[in-house]
Amino acid sequence: MRPDFQTLDDMARRLMDALPEPLKAAPEEVERQFRSILEKGLSKMDLVTRDEFEAQKKVLERAEEKLKELETKLNASE
Repeated sequence: MRPDFQTLDDMARRLMDALPEPLKAAPEEVERQFRSILEKGLSKMDLVTRDEFEAQKKVLERAEEKLKELETKLNASE
């Protein structure tokens, strides 16, 4: 999965806002470091996008429906 860079930027900004004032002296550098750390950490996780998740959810729902149909046919033929 490719990280959502808008979300990473938002997370980095939130972390930056949470820093004590003395550490905010070099905001661009700190934010860049936060973003880099977040990007590396998230890339190691086995994550999927919301779109990928929803697509797989639909596939599973269709498979479950088909299974129910087949079970009904099987029970009717017995």
